[in-house]
Amino acid sequence: MAGGDLDSGIEMVLVPPVRDLGDGFNVRRALPSAKRRMVGPFIFFDRMGPVKFGAGDGLDVRPHPHIGLATVTYLLEGEILHRDSLGSVQAIRPGEVNWMTAGRGIVHSERTDPALRPGGPALSGVQTWLALPESREETEPAFVHYGTDALPGFEAEGIKLRLIAGDTDGLISPVKTASPTLYADVVLDAGARWPVPKDHIERGFYILSGTVAVEGQDGTFGADQLVILKPEAEVVLRATEATRLMLVGGEPMAEKRFIYWNFVSSRPERIEQAKADWREGRFAGVDGEPDVIPLPPEPPGRIKYR
Repeated sequence: MAGGDLDSGIEMVLVPPVRDLGDGFNVRRALPSAKRRMVGPFIFFDRMGPVKFGAGDGLDVRPHPHIGLATVTYLLEGEILHRDSLGSVQAIRPGEVNWMTAGRGIVHSERTDPALRPGGPALSGVQTWLALPESREETEPAFVHYGTDALPGFEAEGIKLRLIAGDTDGLISPVKTASPTLYADVVLDAGARWPVPKDHIERGFYILSGTVAVEGQDGTFGADQLVILKPEAEVVLRATEATRLMLVGGEPMAEKRFIYWNFVSSRPERIEQAKADWREGRFAGVDGEPDVIPLPPEPPGRIKYR
């Protein structure tokens, strides 16, 4: 934030650290953080890129496991080829949604299609994880793809909103969630005013580009900040320039969540079991991809779950 103090409507502002994954591909992880673990069911928020790979290069995330969560991939530019242990093979492009429910366990890879590599592909997007309710943590894994035409939205007075998941402002997304959820892609023209919906208890917005001010408050918020709102606060944003942001939220989880590597659970012993299962090769694999990401080495002493 530039200037001014937080008013009663803003709970906190998080500035995610930047991690370079190689070839200039940066990821900014806004959740979980030391100050805030979750917003509604969202327990992980990664801003991927933007990046322009060199000719012949691309994204290569080898097969890796998940439990107890749903992963959501949403691209702004480029394309990713998803493969998983259910046999799913699906390219995702801007404006589409790949929703993968890990449940009791799934393995997937994320790569750039070989056909796109010669031209030096671009990639930009957001990947989030949503914790599953305790009653559904061990559900059967599943994968669903939604095209751009499936997502509802509206345009009015300099505001363009596409609802990715959940419900808001009378819109209901066809994306099947496990708990009350709010996830939207919002584009604001310079000068546009937008009252942030109050449909859900926990809300936050991540600014992808541009700058916004909160009416009645000094200062502005800019790109790559996650702004978390207080419950039921009346917040009206004004775009001081053309702005794009992701709105996240939902109902808070009733139980505490533990997260270690790619595993999420309400029970730490379940994470220990998942670690052992991956180490011993008991997860189903991805066809044609035997080279997997190994379990990270554990630091000395007791593991501290985030």
